[in-house]
Amino acid sequence: MAWPSVFQRGSLLSRFSHHHVVVFLLTFFSYSLLHASRKTFSNVKVSISEQWTPSAFNTSVELPVEIWSSNHLFPSAEKATLFLGTLDTIFLFSYAVGLFISGIVGDRLNLRWVLSFGMCSSAFVVFVFGTLTEWLRFYNKWLYCCLWIVNGLLQSTGWPCVVAIMGNWFGKAGRGVVFGLWSACASVGNILGACLASSVLQYGYEYAFLVTASVQFAGGIVIFFGLLVSPEEIGLSGIEAEENFEEDSHRPLINGGENEEEYEPNYSIQDDSSVAQVKAISFYQACCLPGVIPYSLAYACLKLVNYSFFFWLPFYLSNNFGWKEAEADKLSIWYDVGGIVGGTLQGFISDVLQKRAPVLALSLLLAVGSLVGYSRSPNDKAINALLMTVTGFFIGGPSNMISSAISADLGRQELIQGSSEALATVTGIVDGSGSIGAAVGQTSCTIVFISPLIVREIFSLLRRRQAHILRE
Repeated sequence: MAWPSVFQRGSLLSRFSHHHVVVFLLTFFSYSLLHASRKTFSNVKVSISEQWTPSAFNTSVELPVEIWSSNHLFPSAEKATLFLGTLDTIFLFSYAVGLFISGIVGDRLNLRWVLSFGMCSSAFVVFVFGTLTEWLRFYNKWLYCCLWIVNGLLQSTGWPCVVAIMGNWFGKAGRGVVFGLWSACASVGNILGACLASSVLQYGYEYAFLVTASVQFAGGIVIFFGLLVSPEEIGLSGIEAEENFEEDSHRPLINGGENEEEYEPNYSIQDDSSVAQVKAISFYQACCLPGVIPYSLAYACLKLVNYSFFFWLPFYLSNNFGWKEAEADKLSIWYDVGGIVGGTLQGFISDVLQKRAPVLALSLLLAVGSLVGYSRSPNDKAINALLMTVTGFFIGGPSNMISSAISADLGRQELIQGSSEALATVTGIVDGSGSIGAAVGQTSCTIVFISPLIVREIFSLLRRRQAHILRE
């Protein structure tokens, strides 16, 4: 097997300027901040459940019993947990719908504007949801649902935009390792969210939302003033011009075709004054591109599993093993560490092989065994962390590859021939399909977590009823 020329003599690094580094870091941390605010909700579920549930042992708020009883949302922790799972589900469904829309909008408007607007407005919604309502002691289920639906729509602007911007700056050569490393932004965001939440959780869950929302809002301002959408904005040549000189750049990684004559075009040029405006393709045309539907369906199944860990892992560790919520938050970081290593290493291997599908297939087969192994993890933090890291490697790694490098491959196929913008639209379709699968998975997870609690409650009611009958 010939070693790809892009990895020889440092040729990959020599292709990048300081502008590439700045774009890489800005897009990386912008999506990390979006994921950090999203992760905060899963990290404080235990505290929120206690806050929303009346109990003689609940000391989470200092309120008279009469006022607390009139303001509580749920009569039991089981119903509070069920509602938290419902919020996860409606968030993911609204997020999925938003991804399909945001991809289309991103290919027609300035990507920097769309991304900055989504970050700042989502930060404000998170602040209202988790902080302002708690400060005002205002608890309302319908308000929470509406806010989380809006948050899902606003958060969906992030991924299609950052992938499209990265696709404008980084070409096919070395895309697997570059996007594999860059796609760790979601996992880094999860780690950041877990660390921020656990550091201020002792003061109240509202401060966890306050900190992450503030940092995200500041990040949106930085993006608006500092991010360059494409090389053409500063007079540099696009990636398709550079790839004309690379013989291997004409061999697509998705379909494995040989001896392609056509070069790869740029689809997301934002500077109307310096380049001709191109026409964006329709949603239906994007769906008909080779590989879009198969990878979208595969990602729907994969994201179902990945987001089950994302939303419920700290809650599972706290309830199943009896560990403190802050400890469970910190331990859950190891799943994301595995995803970071997995995405980078598997992306590098796919570049060396110049094929993505075999690497994904092998990783997903091994993921089955890692899931079985983790389900039998003992009550030991070290062993649990090790198994969690291995599971993240084989699940988070392929998830990062499909959502980033493969989406960029699909959105820059030779079939489009440079006449259309497609990258953000294709990314929205792939990630939107994955989010629909994740939303279905959250319903299943909620049922799994709640069913034992409901069964215990039913048996408790039956025992009380039997005792009452015996007394009569």
